[in-house]
Amino acid sequence: MGDLDLSQGLECPPEINESGFQSCCFDMMDVQQEILRLDDGLDMLVSHNPNTMSCVASLLLSVNKVKKLLNRRQLSDQEFCSTILDVLVEERHVETTGNPPQTNGKPPFQRVNSMKLCTLCDDDDKDIIYDPAKLQLRAFLLKGGQTEHRGNFQMSKYSTGSSDGCQAVMISIVNSSLYFSCSRQSDQPMLSLEECSVGDLTSISHGGSMARFLFYRNTLCSMTTFQSVNCPGWFISTSQTDKQPVEMCEQDACRYMNFKMN
Repeated sequence: MGDLDLSQGLECPPEINESGFQSCCFDMMDVQQEILRLDDGLDMLVSHNPNTMSCVASLLLSVNKVKKLLNRRQLSDQEFCSTILDVLVEERHVETTGNPPQTNGKPPFQRVNSMKLCTLCDDDDKDIIYDPAKLQLRAFLLKGGQTEHRGNFQMSKYSTGSSDGCQAVMISIVNSSLYFSCSRQSDQPMLSLEECSVGDLTSISHGGSMARFLFYRNTLCSMTTFQSVNCPGWFISTSQTDKQPVEMCEQDACRYMNFKMN
């Protein structure tokens, strides 16, 4: 890294001490210790100990702070000792564990006090139902008298923290802790029902793992689409065939992506 000239960090020019070396600039490999004459009655003994650049910077900061204090007034021995202790710079190494959430510079999604109970029906009048045996959502074309089988859902709103007008929502099954979630499995976005505590869903970071529970809702002419926040460009959709699972699809797929909320 090269030799460090300590004189660059001091306000006064380097002086020559009795050993013939410059006080603030010497070969650290050859000289094991040296006395630096900082001021009248104040010397500093520097011993060679290969440290990090941050240690050297801390030393220079402390020296300059002591000099400024000494220039203000004459200190007693006790005051001088207290001053030395006060200006010591403490170096700490902070270790972080785990991967910090990726925020992408955006504020987190925050749950707002707005919830809506609803049922969901696609463009083909198929109702979304919850199949507890398979822990799955399916689209059924219910006949007369079967409306009691419709799935009842709860939709919670989230503020996006941005001004782009998007509305983020979280959908759960009424009277349960099961939430719609979208995550990639073998690089394919998959819709599933996942159990989660409501306390863990109050604030959600952009790009964080909990974003899998959020969907952007876009309503036009009473029809609504739900785009995954975790997998942009993928929407909740139903098949053209009856009694098939509800899945994620891209916008150009031959599936129903528009829903009526009743």
